[in-house]
Amino acid sequence: MDGNAYLQDVRGRFEELRRACDRSLAQVPPERWAFRLDPESNSLDTLVLHLSGNMRSRWTGFLATDGEKPDRDRDGEFEDTALTHEQLVARWEHGWSCLFGALDGLRDEDLARTITIRSLPLTVLEAIQRQLAHYGQHTGQVVMLAKHLAGPAWNTLSIPRGGSRPFNAGLMGGPPGR
Repeated sequence: MDGNAYLQDVRGRFEELRRACDRSLAQVPPERWAFRLDPESNSLDTLVLHLSGNMRSRWTGFLATDGEKPDRDRDGEFEDTALTHEQLVARWEHGWSCLFGALDGLRDEDLARTITIRSLPLTVLEAIQRQLAHYGQHTGQVVMLAKHLAGPAWNTLSIPRGGSRPFNAGLMGGPPGR
C-alpha cells in the first residue's frame, strides 16, 4: 500500500469515529451532557472539550510546530465547563476542521517526516496512529455514556442485538463489515 492510500484510509477511519460521536451525541439532550457517572468519570461535555482541545493542539501547524501548543489548558478540559452548548459544539467543529485540514494537506512523502508532540519525536505516520488510537478510546466513552443517558430511546449505531443473522442474510441491508 502506498502512503496516499494509507492517508485516504486513515481519513475514513477518523470520519467513522466522528460519525459515531455525532450520532451518539445527537441522542442525548444538551442539558444531560454534563452528567458524570461518578466524580472521576468524564461527562460528554468533558469528552467533547478534551477531544476538540487535543485536535486543535495536535493538528494546527502539524508539520511545523510541537503538537502540544503552549496555550492549551489540557487539565482544564477535564473540569466542568462554563461554556454554552453552542460554544462547545463550535469547538467540536473547529477541532475536526483542524484534523481534516491537516490530513488533507499531507502527501505520501510526509509520512516519514519527524514531528514532535510534547517534545517527543515521532514520524508523521506514528503521530497519526497515536491520535487514531486516542480518539478511538474516547469515542468508545462517548458512545457508552450516550447510550446510558439515552436509555431505552437509544438507536444503535450498528447491527442491533439479535440482528446479525438477518443482516448477514441480506435482509437488513446496509454496508457490510460492521
